Amino acid sequence: VMPYYKGRTLRKVRAGMVIAPGERACRAVLEALLSALEVLHKEGVFHRDIAPDNILIGDDGLPVLLDFCAARRVLGDRTQALTSIMKPHFAPLEQYADGNAMRQGPWTDLYALGGTIYYLITGQEPVPAASRALHDDQPRLVEVRPRDCSQGFLAAIDWMLALKPPELPQSVHMLRDVLEGRITLPGRV
Repeated sequence: VMPYYKGRTLRKVRAGMVIAPGERACRAVLEALLSALEVLHKEGVFHRDIAPDNILIGDDGLPVLLDFCAARRVLGDRTQALTSIMKPHFAPLEQYADGNAMRQGPWTDLYALGGTIYYLITGQEPVPAASRALHDDQPRLVEVRPRDCSQGFLAAIDWMLALKPPELPQSVHMLRDVLEGRITLPGRV
């Protein structure tokens, strides 16, 4: 049970934009959602279904993460037998695997959030990870160079969309360190 929130989904908000939002607006959405994920991840809960349709932009302008149907708490020895509930354009490779074939973790949510910010910036859904695994023709934001976005910010979003789980940000803290310039972006294989 949760309160009733008035607003529109991020997908509807983005569809109504004539001009793509700049870095400042994207960072505001990103930071609010990172704060929500930080709370979830500290409790060992992964949302596993972050996408523009599952984010409500309230009448106050603040984003709210919705739809916790796919959320799972990882218990005990961290063994994971997680069901596959996903939106293909926003799900990382590990969500395509059956059972324990590939571990899911904070990086799973960070990939989906990266895809959501990619969509917010470009107005285009990312190429599904399963397709990218065969031939990665996902345009990199640092090469597209959208208006009003720094190369560092774009590189961080591209990093969030790395295909291999070890190449993704491993935690909200790690991602924030890169976004705030405390550490440099790790190399990408």
